[in-house]
Amino acid sequence: MTTMEQLKLEDTCLGELEAQKRLRNAVLKEAMPKAGQFGFRGDIALAFQEQVADEARPPEYSLEQVLAVADAESGKMPVIAAYLHNFAWLKDVSEVLAPYIDAEGTYVFFVNNIDFLKKYRVPLGDGVMAYVLPLDESTVWKEALELVGLEKNDIKKLGGAGKLQAVIDKLAEFKADYPEISYEDGVAAMEPVRNRNENRPV
Repeated sequence: MTTMEQLKLEDTCLGELEAQKRLRNAVLKEAMPKAGQFGFRGDIALAFQEQVADEARPPEYSLEQVLAVADAESGKMPVIAAYLHNFAWLKDVSEVLAPYIDAEGTYVFFVNNIDFLKKYRVPLGDGVMAYVLPLDESTVWKEALELVGLEKNDIKKLGGAGKLQAVIDKLAEFKADYPEISYEDGVAAMEPVRNRNENRPV
């Protein structure tokens, strides 16, 4: 079960998120080159709209542009990088992903409404620490490459899973001594959410 050919989504905790209909807009959902790991790029729904009859409604809000792997042996997601449109939604992240994250993991969130000059470490409970950084008008993929010092040329010959593995492995080694703030202090200090569709009606 731990070879690349045999590992399936349902062998990992991503299968539970899939069963909860939280995995959305996947651009990659496959076994990784590293044995026992399954990769995901897409969105993870954090809150759902109320369903009316059989109507399929999109989530109220999600963790977006997710780069993540799930480990079959531990049942955890050891690395996650993603975009969060509102700092306040970190609470939802900590609740929805609580069974799948732990103190040994690396969790990086690029957040819309924090000061562009600020970077934080925010406790998510049970010893789990999140890195919270501003998103500088780019994408999580580009920000993650920059954060870990990878160039596009370093990975351009790799396939989708290989590229994700390279970034995930570097993120797993990432350590930064950013100031630590509580979730409550972060909410108090957060700025208005910036409109990411500036030229389109909201």
